[in-house]
Amino acid sequence: MTSMKKTIIIALLMAVVTAPASNAWIFGKKKKKEEKKYEKTEVVVAQPKAEQPKSTTVTITDAPKQLYGEWTVETVRKKAFVSDERAYIYLDFNNHQFYGNNGCNVINGTFTQKGNNISFKDVITTMMECPNNNGRNLLKTLNEVQKFQVTTLYNIERLELQNSKGTQLMVLKRQNLDVLNGAWVVKEMENENVLSKNIRIVIDVNMLTLHANTGCNIINGIVTLDPSKDFAIQFEDLRSSGNKCESIDIETDCLLALENTESYKRINDNEYAFLAGDGESMMVITRLDLKR
Repeated sequence: MTSMKKTIIIALLMAVVTAPASNAWIFGKKKKKEEKKYEKTEVVVAQPKAEQPKSTTVTITDAPKQLYGEWTVETVRKKAFVSDERAYIYLDFNNHQFYGNNGCNVINGTFTQKGNNISFKDVITTMMECPNNNGRNLLKTLNEVQKFQVTTLYNIERLELQNSKGTQLMVLKRQNLDVLNGAWVVKEMENENVLSKNIRIVIDVNMLTLHANTGCNIINGIVTLDPSKDFAIQFEDLRSSGNKCESIDIETDCLLALENTESYKRINDNEYAFLAGDGESMMVITRLDLKR
């Protein structure tokens, strides 16, 4: 009987030793399963990109009217045009001539236009030394122009000049100062009504000049543009006739308002505001209806 118990005990011990580890009971305790650890994965949902506004192609029905005037050079061969002076081209359809500036030298010549075809010929230029070759590159590019297209975005017109295959060569921007051409009376200065002061301003867009009458002195100046900005306008080289006036303070305010102007904004068809660099209103002008 004792021999039989020993045999049974030995058999049980052998069963425990040879049993699979995953199911083994060791000294009455079941082996714990290893816990699996999972790293948290952050799910990023792609946000749809905001659609960029697209320019609209302008149908050319009356080229002499739609293209006439001054265009500021914005890009040449798809690169921003950088120059010491503002580069521009003025298209004169009365004589089919153009003139302007290549960023350093005065340029002029003739052009022909039919439908959406345009070409520039007989280009001549002054011979001032320029700090870079951008001006020369502009002239070379102008000689390759065969076609054009006009587009508009946010009421800003752009004239795209192309080669014979339709590849973009140059983009010019309409500064569109024509809306400011003519005679005006100053309605406000720095948000104060000064209409009773009868300060008058004449802006000549073709000559890029400004003349103002404060009631005592005449102020003369020139109009300049920043080609990198839309709706840009600045008044420089302002000079007063220098008469002594009782209302010298209002005249000083007028000069400061004009000097601080960097852009303009349409209020309505007959009123525009001159704005400082931070968008503050410097002056509001109202169009004068001068009867002949």
